[in-house]
Amino acid sequence: MRKSRVFATVLGGQDMVIDDVMIETETSRGKRPVTSEALVFAVRPKANQASRCSRCQKRCPGYDGGDAIRRWRSLDLGTTKAYLQAAAPRVACPEHGVVVAHVPWARPGARHTWAFEDTAAWLSAHAAISVVAVFLRVAWRTIAAIVGRVVADGRDTNDLLVGLTRIGIDEIAYRKGHRYLTCVIDHTTGRLVWAAEGRNKDTLGRFFDQLGAERAAALTHVSCDGAEWIHAVLRDRAPAAVICLDPFHVVAWALKALDKVRVRTMARAGVRDRHAMWAVRKNPADLTGEQRTSLAAITATNATLYRAYLLKEQLREVFRVKGRDGRRLLAGWLSWASHSRIPEFVAVARTVRRHKELIGNTLDHQLSNARSEATNTHLRALTKRAYGFHSPEALIGMAMLTRGGLCPALPGRAA
Repeated sequence: MRKSRVFATVLGGQDMVIDDVMIETETSRGKRPVTSEALVFAVRPKANQASRCSRCQKRCPGYDGGDAIRRWRSLDLGTTKAYLQAAAPRVACPEHGVVVAHVPWARPGARHTWAFEDTAAWLSAHAAISVVAVFLRVAWRTIAAIVGRVVADGRDTNDLLVGLTRIGIDEIAYRKGHRYLTCVIDHTTGRLVWAAEGRNKDTLGRFFDQLGAERAAALTHVSCDGAEWIHAVLRDRAPAAVICLDPFHVVAWALKALDKVRVRTMARAGVRDRHAMWAVRKNPADLTGEQRTSLAAITATNATLYRAYLLKEQLREVFRVKGRDGRRLLAGWLSWASHSRIPEFVAVARTVRRHKELIGNTLDHQLSNARSEATNTHLRALTKRAYGFHSPEALIGMAMLTRGGLCPALPGRAA
């Protein structure tokens, strides 16, 4: 077997010819430069891969020889860095204009090989980016760019919007200063299928533009919170879909009102109880001993706060019961809250009554935004220091990689 074929197999078996192998010395950048040796493989595409557009891979006439020799980082051979080196001629594509010619070992515009980028993306989906950057000996910004290219390539070959029937829509703040992402998940698979920066009608409208009218008509159920801009877009673009209001957000309205009642009544009575907040907010089964004592004191001395607490618990019970019985409990709760003479819960009752139809859909179809909230929790983790994904493009790319099913298989291993 020829040595060139052995090296080509080790480097990933791409459609390339190895002309030469060299050992060069390189010095790393940084506060403490390190000098090491690297393997450089002089390569060229095979004849059937030459003179092709790097975007559409169609045969094109040559334009010129390009600007210079280029290098692509490949996976290390043992503990030694490896590079592929080749000329970068340009071709004139009728569709894409003058572009650099296609090379079978790397994506367009990349400075790393397919095998390197797929490995980096797989590791990023299973470990912190800081760990991956040290392991592969690249900067974390390089990892973020690689993830973007891998996800873009995955979106081109995998249409995540095919077969959608039940979806969840939610927004999440990814940075301070009211910077939001709008996310769409598939309830059937649990995957994140679409995300974009912003939280308004135009942002959600872009999702439906990509989905198309025919596939939008196939949507049967949509879970979301009480944001009117989401409801307006859904009624306009997917009128046949049943809108289900997320139970968590409905109960959150009651919790917010309960906090206001607690602050108002305890301040008026001059009572300071550090256990009171969690005593009325937490589920009864999860209360600690101190919180149970605090709740007992509230029951005996603060009738208004205790009634507000019962209203909150009754609303939670509505979503636990569900179905026709849940609708009956909801009607009773609305009557009780409207006549409770607690201003905060009278306001909540008006809000709930305004969304009564959507809440009824939730009780009938038992659909919530739990999968969306799980995706939001994952997105929050990605913004931590260990990952460093702060730009919306990098954050969406990483989320699609880990939650959208676009993570590639490790090169040379089964998916």
